Amino acid sequence: MAISTKQSIFNAALENVSSLNSTVGVIGLGYVGLPLAAAAGDAGFKTIGFDVDSRKLPGLNAGKSYIDAVKSKDLSALVKAGLFRATDDMSELALCDVIIICVPTPLTKQREPDMSYIIQTSEAIAKTLRAGQTIVLESTTYPGTTTGLVKPILEAGGLKSGKDFFLGFSPEREDPGNKHFGTTSIPKVAAGEGLEAGKIVQAFYEKAISVVVPVSTPDTAEAVKITENIFRAVNIALVNELKVVYDAMGIDVWEVIDAASTKPFGFMPFYPGPGLGGHCIPIDPFYLTWKAREFEIPTRFIELAGEVNTFMPHYVVRRLGEILDMQAQKSIGQAKILMLGMAYKKNVSDIRESPALKIMELIKSRGGHCDYHDPHVDALPNTRHYPQFSGQKSVALSAQALKGYDLVLIVTDHDAVDYEDIAKHAALIIDTRNVMARRGIECKNAFKA
Repeated sequence: MAISTKQSIFNAALENVSSLNSTVGVIGLGYVGLPLAAAAGDAGFKTIGFDVDSRKLPGLNAGKSYIDAVKSKDLSALVKAGLFRATDDMSELALCDVIIICVPTPLTKQREPDMSYIIQTSEAIAKTLRAGQTIVLESTTYPGTTTGLVKPILEAGGLKSGKDFFLGFSPEREDPGNKHFGTTSIPKVAAGEGLEAGKIVQAFYEKAISVVVPVSTPDTAEAVKITENIFRAVNIALVNELKVVYDAMGIDVWEVIDAASTKPFGFMPFYPGPGLGGHCIPIDPFYLTWKAREFEIPTRFIELAGEVNTFMPHYVVRRLGEILDMQAQKSIGQAKILMLGMAYKKNVSDIRESPALKIMELIKSRGGHCDYHDPHVDALPNTRHYPQFSGQKSVALSAQALKGYDLVLIVTDHDAVDYEDIAKHAALIIDTRNVMARRGIECKNAFKA
């Protein structure tokens, strides 16, 4: 019996992926896209990276990486082997058999999903869409995006998902700075729309990722990612709220968590901080709260967690003002303040959604002079919500420089900072990460916040 056109398209697509004959296109060469493109190239796929920022391209095509997770020597080897190149020419999507979408999914000021990047990318793919291509969305989003938003755009030209092309979703699980898990070693959840798409998507990722976890539908895969990040956001909000309560009672929340962690069951430690940062946890939960409104279901727990975490930079600045008043008899507006760390987490250069930016804004809005030192962030880039800080540079640390500030505020606990020197020369210290106590540094002029 003759093989149907649908079956032959599927067979060819699966065979190309399984034999590494597929050309892979990765759209968006940021913290998610570039490591994935490198992983695809390292697996043996000819890979094309797409990015609208043409300024990135010369460096990438010379093998120079700007992402910590991708070493320049490794990228250079892929470029020389013809397994990676970068372009801003979206017409070259026609050359790709597998296309992975890794574009941002931010929130609007009203905390609603900004889907403009996904829409624009899907429209670009649709212009050159051909039979046999597989399209996978990796951007974190609400359940229903792949089939409800991306699919109609791709099908507008007449080709049908599951028949002419294949559609899937696989949530990114990048953790910048994690030395134990990287792109290829973190288990990869993956799903396709329909059995055939699921097989192709799984086969592709199995070539590049150590463990692939298939789930039944793209909606389920989208919900997996949202659930992971809501879990963290809610638990971090809980310990942040406990910190505020215990501070008022004169109880050290860090000591409480350390002692509670000795229980061998029923407790998982989460740690407080100056607020949430990064590309996922501060944003993703609100995608579900937005989608839940469509079903007239309240998400009070998630929204409350968001409120608590959003409040934390305000709490830090309030404590800063109290300590300056009590210890130095100065207001924030009269003080010269040095912030240690602008990145959202230790030992990385990523400042996306960093609470440090909000803290700096609050200090400066009160008239305070605010500099920063970050060994991983030489100068602040232009950001979506804080363009006024663009170009501000990290100041060098020295005993003389430290003595010139009324207060040092530890926001990010980078390892490449001499905290003993900070303790020795700073007039006042506010430690939002408990780094001094964790390192056993005694400092009578240090306060927690």
